[in-house]
Amino acid sequence: MRTLAVMNHKGGVGKTTTTLNLSHALMAMGHRVLMLDMDPQGHLTISSGFASNRDPGLDGLLTQQQTVASIIKPLRDNLALLPAGPKLAEYEQQSGSAALAYRLRNALNDTEGYDFVLIDCPPSSGLLVINAMLASSEVLVPVTGDYLALLGLSRLIGIFRHIEKSLNHHLPLWFVMTRYQGRRKLTRGIRQKLLQYFPGRVLATPIRESVELAESPGFHQSIFDYRPNSYGASDYSDLATDLVNKRVMNHE
Repeated sequence: MRTLAVMNHKGGVGKTTTTLNLSHALMAMGHRVLMLDMDPQGHLTISSGFASNRDPGLDGLLTQQQTVASIIKPLRDNLALLPAGPKLAEYEQQSGSAALAYRLRNALNDTEGYDFVLIDCPPSSGLLVINAMLASSEVLVPVTGDYLALLGLSRLIGIFRHIEKSLNHHLPLWFVMTRYQGRRKLTRGIRQKLLQYFPGRVLATPIRESVELAESPGFHQSIFDYRPNSYGASDYSDLATDLVNKRVMNHE
């Protein structure tokens, strides 16, 4: 089982969009996939077809008031969701025992039969992200092709390495370029910087800027349900193949 924390401290880079659509693409390839909504905003939960984020979810799991079996939401034959829950933000404020950081990993130890687990992380570096990192075997970082995204990435890597070292838990990093506009000189420059700083870690397929990708969450659908013949659907299908085969970008 491969467990990936989808994380970036910068908002608007496509963490939820990537978690949702990459999960659907992996499912379409025949893999069994579990999605986790670790963001208190609950956008992954809502985008997955639920009108609200009111039912108990990971908030109850992390406080040990619920089990995986009691909160899991089957979506398709090979796709399921652990929703956020209305009190997830409160867990971020807890302090005390170091065991709090291992709650998610311990809970997922009883989860069997999935090929991929994708965790949609909040844009923070607190207890929720630490739980996600400790429960994961890899990290996937969506990056947009703009200057501020590159600045934010530098900060993210610094915090990530600090947490990784303090927890003694090494995690391979993968990057995916999102909201990609290949004709823009700045975007191409960011791409080259990523390839320079993280050779062999940038997945081959960039996710192109797409109106359909922006619209689909409003209809509580993945891009494959909303516009199956769109660029967005094609890109996420290719990205799933990249992830499975560890296919990466090369320098031009």
